[in-house]
Amino acid sequence: MILTTLTRRYHFSASHRLHTAALSETENARVFGKCNNPYGHGHDYELEVTLHGRVNADTGQIVPIERLDDYVRERVLDRFSNRYLNVDVWEFRNLVPTTENVLIVITRLLEQHWTERFGNDGPSLARIHVQETGRNGFELEIADFERNVDAEPERASVQSELHSRRFA
Repeated sequence: MILTTLTRRYHFSASHRLHTAALSETENARVFGKCNNPYGHGHDYELEVTLHGRVNADTGQIVPIERLDDYVRERVLDRFSNRYLNVDVWEFRNLVPTTENVLIVITRLLEQHWTERFGNDGPSLARIHVQETGRNGFELEIADFERNVDAEPERASVQSELHSRRFA
């Protein structure tokens, strides 16, 4: 069997306001500029999910595309599409919805039940990329992400505990 990668693209529209209670109104305006608009602003995001795995000898695929599409829709698109991230997406109630943070939240959401859906011997997430505008895109290599999460266990456990309380 041959190890290869698959990248699948998805689109969603969402709005947000970049603002934090940790800064004054003046500091928020200085740091976030026009993205601090009190009424928010929107983007047509492009999400790329890259996975790697072995090509199944019988199907010739890493994973049936429909299974991946269903998973991404359930975990991310249904939650983010046509939403005001600051209010409608629980993970951003106390987290500034910068695209960097959107990327981290999406990565955590996709990793959360990955093995349950695709098995221990199935494909693995390799990279997540979120394109915000024609000029701004952000990505995480999953191995780098896992190393960084391991370096901040207290924050990860607090977020996990909060997530467990909310979705239990």
